[in-house]
Amino acid sequence: MAAATLSLSSPSPRSSSWISSILDQHRPALGPYEELYRHLHQHGELSTQEKETAALMASQLRKISDSFDIRTGIGGHGLVAILDNGPGTTILLRADMDALPVQEKTGLEYASTKRMRDDTDGLEKPVMHACGHDFHMTALLAAAETLVSARTAWSGRIVFLFQPAEERGSGAQAMVDDGLYDAGRHACPIPDVVLGQHVLPLRAGTTATRAGSLMSAADSFRITIYGRGGHGSMPHRTIDPVVVASHVVVRLQTIVAREVPPSETAVVTVGALQAGSAENVIPDEAVLKINIRTVSALWRDRVLAAVQRIVRAECLAANCPRDPSFEPTSSFPLTVNHAAVAHSINDAFTAYFGDAHDPNVPNALGSEDFGILATAVDRPYCFWFFGGVDQVAFDEAVARGDEATIPVNHSPFFAPVLQPTLTTGINALVVAALTYLGTGGR
Repeated sequence: MAAATLSLSSPSPRSSSWISSILDQHRPALGPYEELYRHLHQHGELSTQEKETAALMASQLRKISDSFDIRTGIGGHGLVAILDNGPGTTILLRADMDALPVQEKTGLEYASTKRMRDDTDGLEKPVMHACGHDFHMTALLAAAETLVSARTAWSGRIVFLFQPAEERGSGAQAMVDDGLYDAGRHACPIPDVVLGQHVLPLRAGTTATRAGSLMSAADSFRITIYGRGGHGSMPHRTIDPVVVASHVVVRLQTIVAREVPPSETAVVTVGALQAGSAENVIPDEAVLKINIRTVSALWRDRVLAAVQRIVRAECLAANCPRDPSFEPTSSFPLTVNHAAVAHSINDAFTAYFGDAHDPNVPNALGSEDFGILATAVDRPYCFWFFGGVDQVAFDEAVARGDEATIPVNHSPFFAPVLQPTLTTGINALVVAALTYLGTGGR
């Protein structure tokens, strides 16, 4: 393991002209992939329910080549396609597949009107690819076709992985837990390096990453505060959980303001406070839904501890009849790019994309479960971003100092421009792959 990690710190140099020639000669016509993207955008599926999407991925892979060893049904609807092309490095390229329960408002001619029943609460909801996973899948398929076509130029092994349930932070772990890498189960080859990407509201045609911490950890909880309900005319006979919850909400703001150093980054968000149903009834419980984002392991632990301390102390001060309950609802790990791998990817992207690549992008407070696919087998990884905002619209917003008006991921208005976004996503995957694959294949 140590030797494999060491060899990845300095892969053999790959000239930008060599990579460019492979892309120029072997990148497929993109018209069919643009149509595929539109289809995926219109037919998204919610987390853990990506059955038709996964089937389409497998079908498309079989159309590209009969050389893929395709294994399906991993951790739900996850799948891998393994392309063995001789001796050399094994790399894993990942795309996520799930959509979001969002009512699309983009006005696109291919906007989603789909609805599905959400398995978390049984309610029928609108479905939208509001986080760009449709781009991720399309780019990975086109990159797969490019690399299959160019297989005489490189050697090694590639695992193309399509992951379910990223939006819940559970899909990567589910694939690992279901035996993704177990020889007696799905037997996916253990990669030497794991690579992935995400479209963001950056200028289309650009890429960005950094060594070290790239994306925050995210921890979400459903906290229940227990009071003693009663009539609004007799508040002295009650313990009002709404008042307690209100104190908690205010006190939580002091964690970032007064406990986290200014040099650190953390966010504590109370996204919901739910209690009662009538104006003259003091309820017997209140529910807080809280999201915590941090960019270091140390302050992740400290902020989580501070939240528990404050909630318990406010309940104690109010003489609540029961201790509060803390129910974790999702947890995303820190995304920390391996320094040597990020250095190699930065060099390759700078050589290929030039000034359109940012090698030291600021730490993002979005979160991903991508890293689990690598850390589960103690392998290094690198994750990067590519932009999806129309170049003219982006430049005009920057000139006005009005970047906040650009729709972001999870917005009902999130609509990355099809090109050059798709081409950039394809190119980035191929450049990253060729950075680690050997030369001269079958």
